[in-house]
Amino acid sequence: MRRSLVGQSVLVAAVCLVVDSLSFVMLGPGVRNLPDLLLLVVIISIDAALALPAQVSGWVALAHGLAAVALLGGNDAGRLIAGYRAGAWLRGWSAFASLFAISGGIVVSNLLVRHGPASWLVDSLQIGSNAVLPWLVGRYTTARRAYIDAMRHRREVEARDAAVEVEKAVAHERTAIARDLHDVISHHVSAIGVHAGAARMRLGAVQAGNGVVDSLAAVEAASRSAMVDLRTMLDLLHGNSDTTNQPGLDNLEELLENVRGSGLATRLSVLGAPRPVPGSLDIALYRITQEMLTNALRHGDGHPVEVEIRYFDTSITLATRNGIGGGGPTEVDGTGRGLAGIRTRAAMFHGSVSHGPDADNRWETVVTVPVLPTGVAS
Repeated sequence: MRRSLVGQSVLVAAVCLVVDSLSFVMLGPGVRNLPDLLLLVVIISIDAALALPAQVSGWVALAHGLAAVALLGGNDAGRLIAGYRAGAWLRGWSAFASLFAISGGIVVSNLLVRHGPASWLVDSLQIGSNAVLPWLVGRYTTARRAYIDAMRHRREVEARDAAVEVEKAVAHERTAIARDLHDVISHHVSAIGVHAGAARMRLGAVQAGNGVVDSLAAVEAASRSAMVDLRTMLDLLHGNSDTTNQPGLDNLEELLENVRGSGLATRLSVLGAPRPVPGSLDIALYRITQEMLTNALRHGDGHPVEVEIRYFDTSITLATRNGIGGGGPTEVDGTGRGLAGIRTRAAMFHGSVSHGPDADNRWETVVTVPVLPTGVAS
Protein backbone atom coordinates (compact mmCIF):
# COMPACT_ATOMS: atom_id res chain seq x y z
CA MET A 1 0.00 0.00 0.00
CA ARG A 2 2.78 2.44 0.95
CA ARG A 3 4.70 1.57 -2.21
CA SER A 4 1.60 2.30 -4.27
CA LEU A 5 1.19 5.74 -2.66
CA VAL A 6 4.84 6.60 -3.30
CA GLY A 7 4.50 5.53 -6.93
CA GLN A 8 1.42 7.68 -7.41
CA SER A 9 3.15 10.70 -5.82
CA VAL A 10 6.10 10.32 -8.17
CA LEU A 11 3.76 10.03 -11.15
CA VAL A 12 1.83 13.18 -10.17
CA ALA A 13 5.07 15.10 -9.64
CA ALA A 14 6.39 13.97 -13.03
CA VAL A 15 3.22 15.05 -14.85
CA CYS A 16 3.27 18.48 -13.15
CA LEU A 17 6.97 18.87 -13.98
CA VAL A 18 6.42 18.09 -17.67
CA VAL A 19 3.33 20.30 -17.99
CA ASP A 20 4.81 23.32 -16.21
CA SER A 21 8.20 22.99 -17.96
CA LEU A 22 6.62 22.81 -21.41
CA SER A 23 4.32 25.72 -20.55
CA PHE A 24 7.33 27.82 -19.52
CA VAL A 25 9.34 26.94 -22.61
CA MET A 26 6.61 26.98 -25.26
CA LEU A 27 3.92 29.32 -23.92
CA GLY A 28 5.92 31.44 -21.51
CA PRO A 29 9.09 33.45 -21.82
CA GLY A 30 11.17 30.46 -22.93
CA VAL A 31 14.88 29.89 -22.23
CA ARG A 32 16.65 32.88 -23.78
CA ASN A 33 19.34 33.57 -21.21
CA LEU A 34 20.81 32.35 -17.95
CA PRO A 35 18.05 33.78 -15.67
CA ASP A 36 15.43 31.99 -17.77
CA LEU A 37 17.37 28.75 -17.39
CA LEU A 38 17.53 29.27 -13.62
CA LEU A 39 13.76 29.82 -13.52
CA LEU A 40 13.26 26.54 -15.45
CA VAL A 41 15.44 24.77 -12.88
CA VAL A 42 13.28 26.27 -10.12
CA ILE A 43 10.13 24.95 -11.83
CA ILE A 44 11.62 21.49 -12.17
CA SER A 45 12.83 21.47 -8.55
CA ILE A 46 9.62 22.57 -6.84
CA ASP A 47 7.48 20.27 -9.00
CA ALA A 48 9.80 17.36 -8.22
CA ALA A 49 9.32 18.20 -4.53
CA LEU A 50 5.67 17.11 -4.88
CA ALA A 51 6.96 13.52 -4.70
CA LEU A 52 8.37 14.13 -1.20
CA PRO A 53 6.58 12.73 1.89
CA ALA A 54 3.34 14.38 2.98
CA GLN A 55 4.98 15.70 6.15
CA VAL A 56 6.76 18.39 4.13
CA SER A 57 3.64 19.50 2.25
CA GLY A 58 3.73 22.86 4.05
CA TRP A 59 7.26 23.65 2.88
CA VAL A 60 6.39 22.57 -0.66
CA ALA A 61 3.37 24.90 -0.62
CA LEU A 62 5.58 27.75 0.60
CA ALA A 63 8.04 27.07 -2.24
CA HIS A 64 5.25 27.22 -4.81
CA GLY A 65 4.01 30.50 -3.31
CA LEU A 66 7.48 32.03 -3.62
CA ALA A 67 7.85 30.60 -7.14
CA ALA A 68 4.63 32.35 -8.17
CA VAL A 69 6.34 35.65 -7.32
CA ALA A 70 9.58 34.74 -9.09
CA LEU A 71 7.81 33.46 -12.20
CA LEU A 72 5.18 36.20 -12.18
CA GLY A 73 2.48 33.56 -12.10
CA GLY A 74 2.95 30.39 -14.12
CA ASN A 75 3.64 26.94 -12.70
CA ASP A 76 -0.13 26.42 -12.44
CA ALA A 77 -0.20 22.60 -12.34
CA GLY A 78 2.33 22.26 -9.54
CA ARG A 79 0.71 25.04 -7.51
CA LEU A 80 -2.72 23.35 -7.75
CA ILE A 81 -1.32 20.01 -6.51
CA ALA A 82 0.65 21.74 -3.75
CA GLY A 83 -2.57 23.39 -2.50
CA TYR A 84 -4.42 20.08 -2.66
CA ARG A 85 -1.70 18.25 -0.69
CA ALA A 86 -1.62 21.00 1.95
CA GLY A 87 -5.37 20.75 2.45
CA ALA A 88 -5.38 16.94 2.47
CA TRP A 89 -2.40 16.21 4.70
CA LEU A 90 -1.92 19.21 6.99
CA ARG A 91 -3.94 20.22 10.03
CA GLY A 92 -4.17 23.27 12.27
CA TRP A 93 -2.08 26.40 11.72
CA SER A 94 0.27 24.73 9.21
CA ALA A 95 -2.62 24.01 6.82
CA PHE A 96 -3.85 27.61 6.92
CA ALA A 97 -0.30 28.95 6.67
CA SER A 98 0.21 26.94 3.49
CA LEU A 99 -3.01 28.33 2.02
CA PHE A 100 -1.88 31.87 2.92
CA ALA A 101 1.53 31.28 1.30
CA ILE A 102 0.04 30.17 -2.00
CA SER A 103 -2.62 32.92 -1.98
CA GLY A 104 -0.03 35.58 -1.09
CA GLY A 105 2.21 34.47 -3.94
CA ILE A 106 -0.67 34.88 -6.39
CA VAL A 107 -1.51 38.39 -5.11
CA VAL A 108 2.12 39.60 -5.21
CA SER A 109 2.70 38.19 -8.69
CA ASN A 110 -0.43 39.99 -9.92
CA LEU A 111 0.82 43.28 -8.46
CA LEU A 112 4.18 42.87 -10.19
CA VAL A 113 2.57 42.02 -13.51
CA ARG A 114 0.12 44.96 -13.47
CA HIS A 115 2.58 47.56 -12.15
CA GLY A 116 -0.40 49.32 -10.64
CA PRO A 117 -3.12 49.08 -7.98
CA ALA A 118 -4.54 45.69 -7.09
CA SER A 119 -7.77 44.48 -8.65
CA TRP A 120 -9.60 42.71 -5.85
CA LEU A 121 -11.94 40.92 -8.27
CA VAL A 122 -9.14 39.40 -10.39
CA ASP A 123 -7.10 38.49 -7.31
CA SER A 124 -10.12 36.94 -5.61
CA LEU A 125 -10.96 34.83 -8.65
CA GLN A 126 -7.39 33.58 -9.03
CA ILE A 127 -7.01 32.90 -5.32
CA GLY A 128 -10.33 31.04 -5.29
CA SER A 129 -9.57 28.87 -8.33
CA ASN A 130 -5.80 28.34 -7.90
CA ALA A 131 -5.47 28.19 -4.10
CA VAL A 132 -8.67 27.91 -2.07
CA LEU A 133 -10.48 25.40 -4.32
CA PRO A 134 -7.71 22.73 -4.47
CA TRP A 135 -7.05 23.28 -0.74
CA LEU A 136 -10.75 22.68 0.04
CA VAL A 137 -10.85 19.61 -2.22
CA GLY A 138 -7.95 18.18 -0.24
CA ARG A 139 -9.76 18.86 3.02
CA TYR A 140 -12.93 17.24 1.67
CA THR A 141 -11.06 14.15 0.48
CA THR A 142 -9.50 13.62 3.91
CA ALA A 143 -12.79 14.24 5.71
CA ARG A 144 -14.57 11.77 3.42
CA ARG A 145 -11.90 9.14 4.04
CA ALA A 146 -12.22 9.66 7.79
CA TYR A 147 -16.01 9.36 7.53
CA ILE A 148 -15.73 6.09 5.58
CA ASP A 149 -13.27 4.72 8.14
CA ALA A 150 -15.62 5.69 10.96
CA MET A 151 -18.55 3.99 9.24
CA ARG A 152 -16.48 0.86 8.65
CA HIS A 153 -15.43 0.83 12.30
CA ARG A 154 -19.05 1.27 13.34
CA ARG A 155 -20.12 -1.68 11.18
CA GLU A 156 -17.37 -3.82 12.67
CA VAL A 157 -18.49 -2.91 16.18
CA GLU A 158 -22.11 -3.67 15.27
CA ALA A 159 -21.06 -7.02 13.77
CA ARG A 160 -19.17 -7.92 16.96
CA ASP A 161 -22.14 -6.91 19.09
CA ALA A 162 -24.45 -8.99 16.90
CA ALA A 163 -22.13 -11.99 17.24
CA VAL A 164 -22.20 -11.59 21.02
CA GLU A 165 -25.99 -11.47 20.96
CA VAL A 166 -26.08 -14.62 18.83
CA GLU A 167 -23.79 -16.38 21.30
CA LYS A 168 -26.08 -15.33 24.14
CA ALA A 169 -29.10 -16.62 22.22
CA VAL A 170 -27.35 -19.92 21.54
CA ALA A 171 -26.40 -20.25 25.19
CA HIS A 172 -29.99 -19.52 26.19
CA GLU A 173 -31.26 -22.11 23.72
CA ARG A 174 -28.78 -24.66 25.03
CA THR A 175 -30.02 -24.04 28.53
CA ALA A 176 -33.61 -24.54 27.38
CA ILE A 177 -32.69 -27.77 25.59
CA ALA A 178 -30.83 -29.03 28.64
CA ARG A 179 -33.81 -28.24 30.83
CA ASP A 180 -36.16 -30.08 28.48
CA LEU A 181 -33.84 -33.08 28.32
CA HIS A 182 -33.70 -33.21 32.07
CA ASP A 183 -37.46 -32.86 32.50
CA VAL A 184 -38.49 -35.35 29.81
CA ILE A 185 -35.80 -37.88 29.01
CA SER A 186 -34.35 -38.32 32.49
CA HIS A 187 -37.84 -38.88 33.87
CA HIS A 188 -38.56 -41.73 31.45
CA VAL A 189 -35.10 -43.30 31.73
CA SER A 190 -35.35 -43.25 35.52
CA ALA A 191 -38.80 -44.81 35.31
CA ILE A 192 -37.42 -47.60 33.12
CA GLY A 193 -34.71 -48.35 35.67
CA VAL A 194 -37.14 -48.30 38.60
CA HIS A 195 -39.63 -50.62 36.92
CA ALA A 196 -36.92 -52.98 35.75
CA GLY A 197 -35.50 -53.15 39.27
CA ALA A 198 -38.92 -53.79 40.77
CA ALA A 199 -39.65 -56.55 38.25
CA ARG A 200 -36.27 -58.15 38.85
CA MET A 201 -36.79 -58.20 42.61
CA ARG A 202 -40.18 -59.83 42.24
CA LEU A 203 -38.94 -62.44 39.83
CA GLY A 204 -35.76 -63.00 41.80
CA ALA A 205 -37.72 -64.03 44.87
CA VAL A 206 -39.60 -66.83 43.09
CA GLN A 207 -37.57 -67.65 39.96
CA ALA A 208 -33.90 -67.61 40.88
CA GLY A 209 -31.64 -68.29 37.91
CA ASN A 210 -34.29 -67.29 35.37
CA GLY A 211 -32.79 -65.57 32.29
CA VAL A 212 -35.42 -62.87 32.50
CA VAL A 213 -33.89 -61.71 35.78
CA ASP A 214 -30.52 -61.23 34.10
CA SER A 215 -32.14 -59.27 31.30
CA LEU A 216 -33.89 -56.98 33.75
CA ALA A 217 -30.60 -56.45 35.58
CA ALA A 218 -29.04 -55.44 32.27
CA VAL A 219 -31.89 -52.97 31.69
CA GLU A 220 -31.19 -51.47 35.13
CA ALA A 221 -27.49 -51.13 34.36
CA ALA A 222 -28.19 -49.63 30.95
CA SER A 223 -30.60 -47.07 32.39
CA ARG A 224 -28.01 -46.02 34.98
CA SER A 225 -25.37 -45.65 32.25
CA ALA A 226 -27.82 -43.66 30.16
CA MET A 227 -28.41 -41.29 33.07
CA VAL A 228 -24.65 -40.77 33.48
CA ASP A 229 -24.25 -40.02 29.77
CA LEU A 230 -27.28 -37.75 29.85
CA ARG A 231 -25.84 -35.71 32.72
CA THR A 232 -22.57 -35.40 30.81
CA MET A 233 -24.41 -34.10 27.75
CA LEU A 234 -26.32 -31.66 29.93
CA ASP A 235 -23.05 -30.33 31.29
CA LEU A 236 -21.82 -29.77 27.76
CA LEU A 237 -25.01 -27.96 26.79
CA HIS A 238 -24.54 -25.74 29.82
CA GLY A 239 -21.11 -24.77 28.47
CA ASN A 240 -19.02 -26.98 30.73
CA SER A 241 -16.40 -28.41 28.38
CA ASP A 242 -14.60 -30.41 31.06
CA THR A 243 -13.82 -33.83 29.58
CA THR A 244 -12.27 -35.44 32.65
CA ASN A 245 -15.48 -37.25 33.63
CA GLN A 246 -16.37 -38.46 30.15
CA PRO A 247 -15.71 -42.04 29.05
CA GLY A 248 -12.81 -43.01 26.80
CA LEU A 249 -11.01 -46.07 25.53
CA ASP A 250 -10.17 -47.09 29.11
CA ASN A 251 -13.91 -47.56 29.68
CA LEU A 252 -14.50 -49.94 26.78
CA GLU A 253 -14.63 -53.00 29.03
CA GLU A 254 -17.51 -51.44 30.99
CA LEU A 255 -19.28 -50.72 27.70
CA LEU A 256 -18.76 -54.29 26.51
CA GLU A 257 -20.05 -55.66 29.82
CA ASN A 258 -23.29 -53.72 29.32
CA VAL A 259 -23.60 -55.15 25.82
CA ARG A 260 -22.92 -58.67 27.12
CA GLY A 261 -25.63 -58.12 29.71
CA SER A 262 -28.10 -57.61 26.90
CA GLY A 263 -27.27 -61.07 25.56
CA LEU A 264 -24.76 -60.19 22.82
CA ALA A 265 -21.30 -61.74 23.25
CA THR A 266 -18.35 -59.45 22.49
CA ARG A 267 -14.59 -59.90 22.24
CA LEU A 268 -12.04 -57.08 22.50
CA SER A 269 -8.59 -57.29 20.91
CA VAL A 270 -5.87 -54.68 21.38
CA LEU A 271 -2.96 -54.81 18.93
CA GLY A 272 0.15 -52.68 19.17
CA ALA A 273 1.39 -50.68 22.12
CA PRO A 274 -1.47 -48.67 23.75
CA ARG A 275 -0.64 -45.03 24.40
CA PRO A 276 -2.48 -41.93 25.59
CA VAL A 277 -4.49 -40.01 23.00
CA PRO A 278 -5.93 -36.48 23.20
CA GLY A 279 -9.02 -36.24 25.41
CA SER A 280 -11.43 -35.21 22.67
CA LEU A 281 -10.25 -38.04 20.39
CA ASP A 282 -10.45 -40.50 23.28
CA ILE A 283 -14.10 -39.58 23.85
CA ALA A 284 -14.87 -39.71 20.12
CA LEU A 285 -13.41 -43.23 19.76
CA TYR A 286 -15.49 -44.40 22.71
CA ARG A 287 -18.66 -42.94 21.17
CA ILE A 288 -17.81 -44.50 17.80
CA THR A 289 -17.44 -47.89 19.46
CA GLN A 290 -20.72 -47.36 21.25
CA GLU A 291 -22.44 -46.61 17.93
CA MET A 292 -20.83 -49.65 16.28
CA LEU A 293 -22.11 -51.93 19.04
CA THR A 294 -25.57 -50.35 18.81
CA ASN A 295 -25.60 -51.14 15.09
CA ALA A 296 -24.57 -54.72 15.85
CA LEU A 297 -27.43 -55.07 18.34
CA ARG A 298 -29.95 -53.67 15.87
CA HIS A 299 -28.81 -55.25 12.64
CA GLY A 300 -26.65 -58.26 13.62
CA ASP A 301 -27.61 -61.92 13.69
CA GLY A 302 -26.86 -62.41 17.38
CA HIS A 303 -23.43 -64.01 16.92
CA PRO A 304 -20.43 -62.63 18.85
CA VAL A 305 -19.12 -59.21 17.93
CA GLU A 306 -15.38 -58.70 17.55
CA VAL A 307 -13.98 -55.31 18.55
CA GLU A 308 -10.39 -54.56 17.57
CA ILE A 309 -8.16 -51.60 18.42
CA ARG A 310 -4.88 -51.40 16.53
CA TYR A 311 -2.22 -48.83 17.49
CA PHE A 312 0.15 -47.69 14.72
CA ASP A 313 2.91 -45.09 14.90
CA THR A 314 0.84 -42.35 13.27
CA SER A 315 -2.73 -43.63 13.50
CA ILE A 316 -5.27 -45.66 15.47
CA THR A 317 -7.65 -48.08 13.81
CA LEU A 318 -10.92 -49.13 15.43
CA ALA A 319 -12.88 -51.99 13.84
CA THR A 320 -15.93 -54.12 14.62
CA ARG A 321 -17.13 -57.28 12.89
CA ASN A 322 -20.48 -58.97 13.39
CA GLY A 323 -22.86 -61.24 11.58
CA ILE A 324 -25.41 -59.70 9.24
CA GLY A 325 -29.05 -60.04 10.20
CA GLY A 326 -32.13 -59.48 8.09
CA GLY A 327 -30.71 -56.20 6.69
CA GLY A 328 -27.29 -54.78 7.32
CA PRO A 329 -26.87 -51.32 8.78
CA THR A 330 -27.79 -48.52 6.42
CA GLU A 331 -26.26 -45.11 5.94
CA VAL A 332 -29.01 -43.58 8.07
CA ASP A 333 -30.81 -45.78 10.51
CA GLY A 334 -34.09 -45.18 12.27
CA THR A 335 -32.60 -42.55 14.57
CA GLY A 336 -31.08 -40.51 11.79
CA ARG A 337 -27.50 -41.36 12.81
CA GLY A 338 -25.85 -44.80 12.48
CA LEU A 339 -23.00 -44.92 10.01
CA ALA A 340 -23.48 -41.25 9.14
CA GLY A 341 -22.87 -40.36 12.79
CA ILE A 342 -19.72 -42.49 12.86
CA ARG A 343 -18.43 -40.76 9.74
CA THR A 344 -19.16 -37.32 11.21
CA ARG A 345 -17.24 -38.05 14.41
CA ALA A 346 -14.27 -39.45 12.48
CA ALA A 347 -14.22 -36.48 10.09
CA MET A 348 -13.78 -34.11 13.04
CA PHE A 349 -10.30 -35.65 13.50
CA HIS A 350 -9.53 -36.05 9.76
CA GLY A 351 -10.25 -39.76 9.99
CA SER A 352 -11.59 -42.19 7.40
CA VAL A 353 -14.43 -44.73 7.59
CA SER A 354 -15.02 -47.88 5.56
CA HIS A 355 -17.82 -50.44 5.98
CA GLY A 356 -19.42 -53.38 4.26
CA PRO A 357 -19.37 -57.19 4.16
CA ASP A 358 -15.93 -58.80 4.50
CA ALA A 359 -14.65 -62.01 2.89
CA ASP A 360 -16.58 -64.13 5.46
CA ASN A 361 -19.81 -62.20 4.78
CA ARG A 362 -19.62 -60.47 8.16
CA TRP A 363 -20.35 -56.79 8.47
CA GLU A 364 -17.15 -54.85 9.09
CA THR A 365 -16.84 -51.22 10.08
CA VAL A 366 -13.33 -49.73 10.19
CA VAL A 367 -12.41 -46.25 11.45
CA THR A 368 -8.85 -44.90 11.12
CA VAL A 369 -7.79 -41.59 12.65
CA PRO A 370 -4.32 -40.00 12.49
CA VAL A 371 -2.42 -39.27 15.69
CA LEU A 372 0.97 -37.75 16.42
CA PRO A 373 3.82 -40.23 16.83
CA THR A 374 4.82 -41.13 20.37
CA GLY A 375 7.07 -38.51 21.92
CA VAL A 376 5.98 -35.71 19.58
CA ALA A 377 4.34 -32.76 21.37
CA SER A 378 1.05 -31.53 20.00
